[in-house]
Amino acid sequence: MVISLDELSDIPIYQQIRDQIVIGISEGGLQPGEQLPTVRNLADEIGINVMTVNKAYQLLKQQGYIITDRRNGARVRTRIQRAELGGDSVAMLRRVISEAKLSGMGREAFLKLCEEYYGEERSEWF
Repeated sequence: MVISLDELSDIPIYQQIRDQIVIGISEGGLQPGEQLPTVRNLADEIGINVMTVNKAYQLLKQQGYIITDRRNGARVRTRIQRAELGGDSVAMLRRVISEAKLSGMGREAFLKLCEEYYGEERSEWF
């Protein structure tokens, strides 16, 4: 798993890690049941504090994307619970739509881009 951080971003590093793992799960780069690197190994690999990776993993666990235990570490859940988008995600989506409108992007172009990223539904997660 390759995590790429943007240290100049306003997005906290733990959130960038969380987001990239969620994208990896969604796009199939991370498979159901797949072992994630240990907190310490990932922190060493990308050169950040262990507590930052721990915070990302805890967030992923709370949101139902991974399971953790002391013996086996962190793994991608074999089944992701269906749920409505959380408040933060809805706010982010609204911000992205607003930025697209203000930049002059038309509705059809925006929806085409959404369809491109949404891709096929991965029914094995549900």
